[in-house]
Amino acid sequence: MQATELGRPHARDTAHARPLTRHDYKTLSLAALGGALEFYDFIIFVFFAPAIGQLFFPQSIPDWLRQLQTFGIFAAGYLARPLGGIVMAHFGDLLGRKRMFTLSVLLMSLPTLLMGVLPTYASIGIMAPVLLLLFRVMQGAAVGGEVPGAWVFVSEHVPQRHVGYACGTLTAGLTAGILLGSLVASAVNRHFTPADIAGFAWRIPFLLGGVFGLFSVYLRRWLHETPVFAEMKQRKSLAAEIPLKAVLRDHGRAVIVSMLLTWMLSAAIVVVILMTPTLLQKHFHIAPATALFANSVATLFLTIGCVLAGSLAGRFGAGRTIFIGCIALGITYYALFQQLAVDSSLLVPLYAVAGLFVGVIGAVPFVMVNAFPPVVRFSGISFSYNVAYAVFGGLTPIVVSLMLKSNPMAPALYVGALCAIGALTACCVKKDAAR
Repeated sequence: MQATELGRPHARDTAHARPLTRHDYKTLSLAALGGALEFYDFIIFVFFAPAIGQLFFPQSIPDWLRQLQTFGIFAAGYLARPLGGIVMAHFGDLLGRKRMFTLSVLLMSLPTLLMGVLPTYASIGIMAPVLLLLFRVMQGAAVGGEVPGAWVFVSEHVPQRHVGYACGTLTAGLTAGILLGSLVASAVNRHFTPADIAGFAWRIPFLLGGVFGLFSVYLRRWLHETPVFAEMKQRKSLAAEIPLKAVLRDHGRAVIVSMLLTWMLSAAIVVVILMTPTLLQKHFHIAPATALFANSVATLFLTIGCVLAGSLAGRFGAGRTIFIGCIALGITYYALFQQLAVDSSLLVPLYAVAGLFVGVIGAVPFVMVNAFPPVVRFSGISFSYNVAYAVFGGLTPIVVSLMLKSNPMAPALYVGALCAIGALTACCVKKDAAR
């Protein structure tokens, strides 16, 4: 839907060329900060999974079963993402972007805070893991609404020519949450003994995340509804039917493209950023501290890469940016594994370069916000992104682990294959915008 169809050609045409204002930067900053804190809350669980497993399940069960149940609760957050995202997107398309954007942070902060004060199995028995699972599902529902909601929110606030930069900056904020979680976990492990962590220190990151998340809810009070939604509401042009129904009926091509790009995105994040530190330790015998340091550097470069990719997508086109970025990522990650098989001295610089090219994911939301018209944009992005991430993000560790049994280069080959899919999908990206 073009701006003229919304009845405000003078506003949108003029806004297309205007520079970013202080209000735009404020909106971007608050959105990115909230996204970073929300992603921190979502992933901090995995850094303290061993302690949580010991505290929230019976001591009598085998270690492998305790670990399986702990990571099962962690995975439940991913499985809850599609349902939470679809429901929140439905109301986001009908009631407003800002309401759901604020609700997602609240829905993440409260369960994170409650996890920090949750009694253990020794205190309340089976209710401990049950409540932990409930809070984890709430977190998954929240992040399912936050990510697509944030992309829609910032893209509908800034001028069209800055949408790529805005989406890249917002995605950088989300990845910064992963880095923040890693740094906080490292600090806790550095300053407390294993006994202290099992006794009380594991709660500190959850309490911090919950408190800062609630502060982010307060800050989002100062955000305004997007001009695009406000105008649709004023002109009574909101969806006349269930938004998701219209998405599946009329925008199948956009859904497929968005899902394929999300598959590439999930492979880049799950394998290159989340799985690689463990792979470095197990398969290349690199010390944990060294692997985690290299991962922190790579994640920092990923944050920078997201902003660069988003900016380049807005200026030169998302298709071209994603195509080149995918090829570069596939090559650099493969080169990292090839070099580590011989010598690990170049780990940090090579991992940093691979992390920089993982930043190609910063151009993916630019494709999505332009693929769906405003009236169903939130629902279209939420369905495509969350369903694809739940399926592919959940299956990726299993597939890579099975591949590793026969080929030590399996992670690099998997990422390379998904980069090829991403590059081919980029050739199908339309250049026109559904603004």
